Amino acid sequence: MARLQQIPPKAMKTTTIYSLFGAAIAFTLLPACDSKEEDRREKALERQADTLEDQAKTARERGEKVADAIEKSDPGPNSAATERDANAVRREAEKKADQLEDKADTLRDNK
Repeated sequence: MARLQQIPPKAMKTTTIYSLFGAAIAFTLLPACDSKEEDRREKALERQADTLEDQAKTARERGEKVADAIEKSDPGPNSAATERDANAVRREAEKKADQLEDKADTLRDNK
């Protein structure tokens, strides 16, 4: 206790501020340091999510092409039925694409 009384109050205040500042910086930077393994895992998940999104885009495009082909093949008398069939194909393609995108989002959330 006698030693603390010998340190001038201003020096103690400055030392305390520097100590707190240094601790705050260390506490902030430590969680930001990912290991190489963690980086590889995150990059792999990102690639998987990108692949799923590409598959979703392809599913939509294929669905649209099939629906367009159905509409073009209609000779005329069954237009309403043909339109229903084409729309059903579009809905299924959209549903599949949405499921793929949901999986991609889940992968990204798990990073």
